[in-house]
Amino acid sequence: MSALIDPEDLTYEVDLVWLEDIADLDYVRQSLDRLSGRRRKPAYHRDGRLVGYAILGPEAKASRASGTYLRRVFWLAPHDRDQQPDGLYEIGAPSEAVDPRTLQPGVKGYKTERSEGGPPSDAMREMGITLPKR
Repeated sequence: MSALIDPEDLTYEVDLVWLEDIADLDYVRQSLDRLSGRRRKPAYHRDGRLVGYAILGPEAKASRASGTYLRRVFWLAPHDRDQQPDGLYEIGAPSEAVDPRTLQPGVKGYKTERSEGGPPSDAMREMGITLPKR
């Protein structure tokens, strides 16, 4: 779950790679996975699709026990809002979901009105921030 990601686990991230344009995605799910390398595209074994992943710098050390690296992956399930706008997550978002615009290397990101499927807040309107039409 996104809320359970410890910022310390993101210390060695140097870049985020997006496999799709995130401009039209209200949210992505993020998880920490044990992966065999620091940089290459990870194998994907979940239902749904891989949207992006983190790249670790050379100072990242592999686990002594498994020889793997703890890296973030960003993904979407088949029943997420981008595929089923009137479905389960028409309003609200999964617990591990964050607005991809809030993500940076080393920053775990957060939910926004957009990622929750709600209308823009008064503060967003005052600042002139608008959400794209669906």
